[in-house]
Amino acid sequence: MVVGDFPIEVETLVVGSGPGGYVAAIRAAQLGQKVTIVERGSIGGVCLNVGCIPSKALISVGQRFAKAKDSEAMGITATDVKLDFTKSQEFKDGVVSRLTGGVEGLLKGNKVETVQGEAYFVDGNTVRVITEDSAQTYKFKTAIVATGSRPIEIPSFKFTERVINSTGALSLKEVPKKLVVVGGGYIGTELGSSYANLGSEVTIIEGANDILAGFEKQMTGIVKRGLKKKGVTIVTKASAKGVEETETGVTVTYEVGGEEKKVEADYVLVTVGRRPNTDEMGLEEIGIKMDDRGLVEVDKQCRTSIPSIYAIGDIVPGLQLAHKASYEAKIAAEAISGMKSEVDYMAIPAVCFTDPEMATVGLNEKQAKDEGYEVTGGRFPYAANGRAIALDATEGFVKLVARKEDGLLLGAQIVGESASDMIAELGLAIEAGMTVEDIAMTIHAHPTLGEITVEAAEVLLGRPIHMM
Repeated sequence: MVVGDFPIEVETLVVGSGPGGYVAAIRAAQLGQKVTIVERGSIGGVCLNVGCIPSKALISVGQRFAKAKDSEAMGITATDVKLDFTKSQEFKDGVVSRLTGGVEGLLKGNKVETVQGEAYFVDGNTVRVITEDSAQTYKFKTAIVATGSRPIEIPSFKFTERVINSTGALSLKEVPKKLVVVGGGYIGTELGSSYANLGSEVTIIEGANDILAGFEKQMTGIVKRGLKKKGVTIVTKASAKGVEETETGVTVTYEVGGEEKKVEADYVLVTVGRRPNTDEMGLEEIGIKMDDRGLVEVDKQCRTSIPSIYAIGDIVPGLQLAHKASYEAKIAAEAISGMKSEVDYMAIPAVCFTDPEMATVGLNEKQAKDEGYEVTGGRFPYAANGRAIALDATEGFVKLVARKEDGLLLGAQIVGESASDMIAELGLAIEAGMTVEDIAMTIHAHPTLGEITVEAAEVLLGRPIHMM
């Protein structure tokens, strides 16, 4: 122990300041707790700094650029559309700075103390916060661990200047002429699509039978058509073997159908999943139970096997989603305050910001049947909606899944323009125990994309107006 390291006593200690950690800290403070938050990097965590927010900023830049070059159907012809990628990156950085600054202000406004450093747990009530030149011991009554996750690095693709992860892809100084993406999940597909919009020649290499696992094939089929229109090459059932790197580019070797192939590019983006940040923190050493993937076992109040320590977000089982972390953050903070709050994952939306967007909430048809429900479904296309036609965004559909006996809404899937925003209504409907009849009887403004939801409900009920 460092000389003069007298333990500092705190009430609630939060480790990590991402969408799980900072939300937990604020909610705990609102409930009367004195909160200290420990962050080893930048306030806002991965999501605000190198994840959700900056990626969506670059995706928006790509979409604007692509539409500027291709809006002839609306009578708009641009002959010399230019991209200043330095300014694009400045725009992205500005978005990040504005939001992280906002979080810092919220923490300060809620009287949350912020401590910079890396946390190491000594026991169920003690943590050491370590920096480059010092260490300080903290004694806490309760702690919430919200340390998030990091990109998985595979041995044959060690991260370098040319072999990059999602963080590297968001900080490139130029748009690659050619980009190889290893892994066709939502991160790889989103970033691959974005750079395709910006002018890159993109190749996606995926080991499974299809890209975007977890979404229905009816949805991914539309997204794949959009990717191919952008010139994206999709190689499935392929195994990435290795990479040769030079000062100016990379050569990626992969195997497909028993044949070895090579593809050259400026960069290779590796997006094969994320690993929970639970190692080198002392969690296992103090007896916190974890599975073989490093995920922390928790109960319905996010409490670990040590009652004084809670865990939320990417380090616990379930989908690695920022909004799931924020939801669990509130539950954990309320549980610490003596409330009976428990997690209920009935309707967690999942969104993929591709072109067009995909969003799903609740159960899809197969999942509902697998759970023993007798179901009925209704689907309505964007192509028959006035607002979608006026936007020249007719690719996609809204699909509703309901219990056959009473029409109770069990799930919904959307692929199309603004799917990320439209899914919220259906998540609320599931949480509220609404039926498809309830949705059909809710008056939606005209002309809007939201009307597609009403039309899908009427299809399911067997009485569609705008579809035979």
